[in-house]
Amino acid sequence: MGVAPADPLPAEAHRAYLTRARFGALDGLRALAIGAVLVHHSALARPEGPWSRGFLGVDLFFVISGFLITALLLRELEGAGRISLRGFYWRRALRILPLYYLLVTLVGAYFVFWHGPGELARLWPAYYLFLANFLSDHIPTLYPTWSLSMEEQFYLVWPLVMILLPRRLWGAALAVAILLNLLAVTGALAGLGVVAVEIGPFRVAMNDATYAPLLLGSGLALLLQDPRGFALLWRGLSHPAMPLLLGVGLLAGLFWVLPLVLAGLPYLLVHLGMTALVASLVLQEQSWLHGLLRWAPLARIGAVSYGIYLLHLIVLHGVTLLAVRFGWAATGPLFLFLYWGGTYLLAELSFRYYEGPFLRLRHAGPGGGACGQYSSDRKDLRSQ
Repeated sequence: MGVAPADPLPAEAHRAYLTRARFGALDGLRALAIGAVLVHHSALARPEGPWSRGFLGVDLFFVISGFLITALLLRELEGAGRISLRGFYWRRALRILPLYYLLVTLVGAYFVFWHGPGELARLWPAYYLFLANFLSDHIPTLYPTWSLSMEEQFYLVWPLVMILLPRRLWGAALAVAILLNLLAVTGALAGLGVVAVEIGPFRVAMNDATYAPLLLGSGLALLLQDPRGFALLWRGLSHPAMPLLLGVGLLAGLFWVLPLVLAGLPYLLVHLGMTALVASLVLQEQSWLHGLLRWAPLARIGAVSYGIYLLHLIVLHGVTLLAVRFGWAATGPLFLFLYWGGTYLLAELSFRYYEGPFLRLRHAGPGGGACGQYSSDRKDLRSQ
């Protein structure tokens, strides 16, 4: 664990952080992220201004997910002395695959066999292999699965890195990966011969890579696990007003300072701001924003946000068909109510009656007891 910080306040806060069963504000933060995505895919989206940045909800999800997954792995390592790959992938499979594969199968079959051009069939296998982020075209309503593909590719590699590399090199590995991601998205690697490769329906282009927020979230978890890193962040980010200040600053930067097209360093600055926001919310539980982010309806939306993300374009497709038939405006209250409300309802039903039984198996499979004291119901970590 390293040398404990001399200041007793961050030392006490660090002990509380390490034993905290869940991070109370993160479900509410997920709700805000998924709300941004829903706006981005609605007729409210605009090419510039306050309604133009909804796509960044996915990036915020990446930061949260990278942090939580790495925190889980670190706690498992501290509690059990090792990381169980079988247990990790078992939990990942139970969280991701049931709804994901059901969606890919039903939507793929609908568009390939009944309601789409025949060439869509060649795209279908890529979704089962989590390669959607490399597709040059998409089956309608399955486009959001690109982010799931990126997450699963990252989580296929990152636990292996943690097992194979000495612990002292984990931070350096993340820093190198972030630098390579920055160089890739700016096109700087083209001079080294790293260019887009097209094979059939796939287009592998590193300038489209968005791994940085996952890497930064993981780096945050590494910092907070170490007493010295925790004390460093505590001194800068633990004031109760800090989450609100960071949130307002991030929005102000996005709408009035940063360029309209985010790429390279400006995009990295946004990701760093998101990481700082998450850090300020998990360092301690008494900020000015915690009351809002713990508000039960907001927290519930965040809890089922995975289903909302996967299902919202299906609901949007259905509501759009109704709107065409009955002449509803796509920005009208009835359309938005059916779109947003229908998406939440479908996600809630999925979480309760379909995903829930799979999630209850997460401690019964391989590595179910590998986390020692962390094998109890720590929902914020285990639900990832």
